Amino acid sequence: MKIVVALGGNALASGKASHLEVIKNLRKVTPFLCSLIKEGHQIVIVHGSGPQAGALLLQAELAKKKVPAMPLDVLDAEVQGQLGYLIEQVLLNELNKLKLKKHVVTVITRILVDKKDLAFRNPSKPVGPFYTAAQARALMKKCVVYKEDAGRGWRRVVASPLPKKIIELETINQLVKEGIVTIAAGGGGIPVVKNRNTFVGVEAVVDKDLAASLLAHDIAADLLLIITGIDRVYLNFRKRNQCGLKRIHLKEAKKYLSQGHFAEGSMAPKISAAISFLEKGGKKVIITDEGHASAAMLGKVGTTIIK
Repeated sequence: MKIVVALGGNALASGKASHLEVIKNLRKVTPFLCSLIKEGHQIVIVHGSGPQAGALLLQAELAKKKVPAMPLDVLDAEVQGQLGYLIEQVLLNELNKLKLKKHVVTVITRILVDKKDLAFRNPSKPVGPFYTAAQARALMKKCVVYKEDAGRGWRRVVASPLPKKIIELETINQLVKEGIVTIAAGGGGIPVVKNRNTFVGVEAVVDKDLAASLLAHDIAADLLLIITGIDRVYLNFRKRNQCGLKRIHLKEAKKYLSQGHFAEGSMAPKISAAISFLEKGGKKVIITDEGHASAAMLGKVGTTIIK
């Protein structure tokens, strides 16, 4: 079976997003990934990068008087290399322990977006450190948009356009065909637009789950497995009438999404990614956390979405 595994950025690290924390969390999920490989499944790993990208933006802000700041698309590439390396290292070490011979490689992946996407007119994706209102007003004079983030302070916001095409798709397909475990579209990939015959990076962030959904479709994956911070999808999440969903159909997923059951920036993009994958011909989506992933593959826990 061909499986795209989408690892949430917050599942890899939170807080200061140190490399030691990432390694510690990766060691929790790599036994499961190894079990998939041992069973003969072809896997492609897509990872989030929210905490890590935020840390790089903060570094750039603190060091801007001494080191030239890099644009967001370059930071996206840095994060892909950084986390790709750590995933490769931890996964290969675990495979070696099990005496499983397998190649693992990271593909620095660009994602084509539409420069006319309405998201560019209304930036909404928070990135980087928090600021006071006064600091944000001063920074907005530089034509950068800042908005208040859930009462915690002001943060820079950028566009989150829909992914249209994976530029490195042919390479990824060839690697998968050769049985190589591939890490791709990390952090949602590097968003680029096309000006005539030239690709240009843009200050934006592509949602990781939507990028994983597109990749799963394009490589004809059998399963999109989204590993996040909770064991399953819930209606009325964290309310007294909270209800966990075990197995639902595409039609139900669309209904619950339209009814506003899922928070933007949290579960809503995951459900949207699941809907997109299934509508384009995908067979199954599973949403769960790393501790329940093995049982979720057997349908015992987690949320399974089918047509």
